[in-house]
Amino acid sequence: MPDDARSAFKTLLHERRGETTDILLRLLATPSENPPADTGAIAHEVREILRAAGDVDVELVTAKPPITNVVARVRGENPGRRLMFNGHLDTFEVGDTSTWSASPFGEVKDGRVYGRGAADMKGGVAAQVFAARCLAAFGEHWPGELVLTLTGDEQSGGEYGTAYLLEHHPHAAGDAMICADAGSPHVLRFGEKGTIWMTVEADGIAGHGAHTHLTVNAIDRLIEAIAAIRTLETMEVTLPPAIAEAIDDAAPRSEALSGTGETDVLKSVTVNLGTIGGGVRCNLAADHAAVTVDIRFPPGLSLAAMNDAIATRLDGLPGITYRIDYDLDVNMTDPGDEIVKTVTDAGDAILGLRPAATMRVGSSDAALYRFKGVPSVICGLTPHNMGGVDEYVDVDELEALGQIYGLAAFDFLTGRARRHQ
Repeated sequence: MPDDARSAFKTLLHERRGETTDILLRLLATPSENPPADTGAIAHEVREILRAAGDVDVELVTAKPPITNVVARVRGENPGRRLMFNGHLDTFEVGDTSTWSASPFGEVKDGRVYGRGAADMKGGVAAQVFAARCLAAFGEHWPGELVLTLTGDEQSGGEYGTAYLLEHHPHAAGDAMICADAGSPHVLRFGEKGTIWMTVEADGIAGHGAHTHLTVNAIDRLIEAIAAIRTLETMEVTLPPAIAEAIDDAAPRSEALSGTGETDVLKSVTVNLGTIGGGVRCNLAADHAAVTVDIRFPPGLSLAAMNDAIATRLDGLPGITYRIDYDLDVNMTDPGDEIVKTVTDAGDAILGLRPAATMRVGSSDAALYRFKGVPSVICGLTPHNMGGVDEYVDVDELEALGQIYGLAAFDFLTGRARRHQ
């Protein structure tokens, strides 16, 4: 019976797949730019779309106005496990609408859906909402519950979005989580590198540029500090064997989508200088200079080890002070975990090609779930012009993603992966 029900549900997903595009167009027509992170209107839109599916409990949660989050519950016939879908409703700003060749508020053209947030990540949210609607219509065939946490604060850190829900909402965590952040349904992401954002400042002694014997240029001191920080990139890293193997196995597929060199970046420390400034004019020695730095580090290193490495390089340099503005440790789900296998199997069934699974260079709200002990995997849409003019996603991929979410949720809640071990 489980296999017969699965086949019937897979057919239902395929027959209704066009709803995913319709849902996305409704979400794109409802602006939710961050700033100001006003996601009230789009949260209400999501609530209406889900309630139209039948017996779906939808709650709107606001920790700090105007940020509004959605917590929606779809329950099966019998008690069981809880699977989470997580995504965010806020987007980058639209910008100058006259530079777009299609409407930034949703337009289908040449097999693409255009609009601000189509890729990041209203497309993924639309696919999750579609899957939830289909599961609601098929509820007598699966146990447990599906919970969607769709948040309004991801672009600005998540403090009043996913982080708030995980701390304060009783239904925000579960047995596993699928995140809809941008990527590709062909390459799943089971973990993320650690992150440190920091500001380094240098003080000096100002004076005329011709009298260097009487000055100490803060910019010179800052250059020395930058050189010291750069040496973090030479740190030796020993990745856990299973993680190293997964990264290498996924490389041909992941680099085809994310660019040649991603594999090396996933295995090493990277340093990016974000902003830099100092001084007031050419012929004066600067008395102050500063740089902001983005450091990413892989499995095999820890946040504590990176903080020690930074201190070793910067403490004691004359005139140099620094502060950590934001940090996040490495976070991973075992690549052999049930949720990774379940989404991989569903991707294979829908796409006809088994997805690869690897780490992710950037961070997402999936990290917050992993820190809570919830196994999590990212499976999203390939982003085109993300955050820029003419942002879009492919219709076929969008509608395939909705089917992957639906089938993966059905398989996880019915325990298919465990039955086939």
